[in-house]
Amino acid sequence: MQVSVIITCHNYARYLSRAIRSAVNQSFDRKDYEIIVVNDGSTDETKKVMSSFSGFIKPINLKSNLGLAAARNEGLKKAIGRYVINLDADDYIDENLLLIESIFLNFNASWDAVSCDYYLVDEDENHITRVSGEKKPIACGVMFRTDRLFKIGLYDENFKMREEEDLRIRFEKSHIIKNIELPLYRYRKHENNMTNNTEGMKKYKKILKTKHNGNK
Repeated sequence: MQVSVIITCHNYARYLSRAIRSAVNQSFDRKDYEIIVVNDGSTDETKKVMSSFSGFIKPINLKSNLGLAAARNEGLKKAIGRYVINLDADDYIDENLLLIESIFLNFNASWDAVSCDYYLVDEDENHITRVSGEKKPIACGVMFRTDRLFKIGLYDENFKMREEEDLRIRFEKSHIIKNIELPLYRYRKHENNMTNNTEGMKKYKKILKTKHNGNK
């Protein structure tokens, strides 16, 4: 198994099918990757959407809402791929993402992870703008060597927001992330994006600074 795709979902049933389809319909050989979908205690139709993809995904249903960091860790603990990549339930990926990113890791032994550029898209999947994955990194669309994530202790579950920033700081202390200048990820902008929670983002920014001695 080359790659494990981890999709975490909490009450995003309306988007989840699109995310899963984008993972299923990859140009990458289907036998070389798995799709793990973690239902983080959703109360909407998430379970029904997951059941409609039976045979295509490995479902994990958490009894309660543990938060994004914990949900991702649950997926990572079940992953059997050499590489792992996160996909948010409200986003989707280009059909060539797994193939291209895995090729770069296969041929660059010194790279510990590889990210890509991405498009911001609206509710109707219209492209808003292209963003550099190096200048404005996000949690998803980054393919990690799985063992490297376990080496740094996975996600810090104390972070209910900005968990990806904390992980990246810890990861880059001893590992290398390179960026591919191809827009292979689609980041959907909508009113329920977690980043719209201004107070929560401020709170965890302070926690992040405290944890890392104000270096971020």
